[in-house]
Amino acid sequence: MNVKQYIAARAAKELCHGDVVNLGIGIPTLVANYISPDVHVFLHSENGILGVGPTPEEGYVDPELVNAGKLPITVLEGSSFFNSADSFAMIRGGHMNVSILGVLQVDEAGRIANWAVPGKSVLGVGGAMDLLEGSKKVIVTTLHTNSQGESKLVEELTYPLTSERRVDMIITELAVFSVTDLGLELLETAPGVSLEEVKQKTQASFHVSKLFSKDNEVTA
Repeated sequence: MNVKQYIAARAAKELCHGDVVNLGIGIPTLVANYISPDVHVFLHSENGILGVGPTPEEGYVDPELVNAGKLPITVLEGSSFFNSADSFAMIRGGHMNVSILGVLQVDEAGRIANWAVPGKSVLGVGGAMDLLEGSKKVIVTTLHTNSQGESKLVEELTYPLTSERRVDMIITELAVFSVTDLGLELLETAPGVSLEEVKQKTQASFHVSKLFSKDNEVTA
């Protein structure tokens, strides 16, 4: 299991039976592959699908079945298809129990930037703004640092803000944070990751949960 798969598997543990869940582009799409068989959720894709299944095996790809990121998907029995207007009506109407999003940056207040990079072309705003405003719970899944080794958990955003609505949880390959009124709260660290390493690689300030212990440093 690589680090992106680890992040997705950890995020899947946050889903509850009966949840309607939107999976964003990138790491979030991998979550579909790690949902427990005992947890029945309804995966939603912005391009008009409810009932998305795991990634298809090689040789079983249907080119007409793709998610909002144009990646091949499967659909489960009882799935439904609809147009984009209806899809966004579901989001804006508050029918998403959970949305899992990727980010470029997240600040210490829990606000994210994930739709534009300054100086680069913007192909479209996408659905992140709607998902942030319309979802009951928002989970961020991201690598802890960017390709230059810089923390993606920052004091202040330097990329364009997606929404003033703060997310609820941040999951990286190093740690899991809850977003509270007091800022970022460290809940656990990934196996083999020390608290000191998390501190070194996190620009944003955070506090350690009272529930955190050294035991969390070696358990997912």
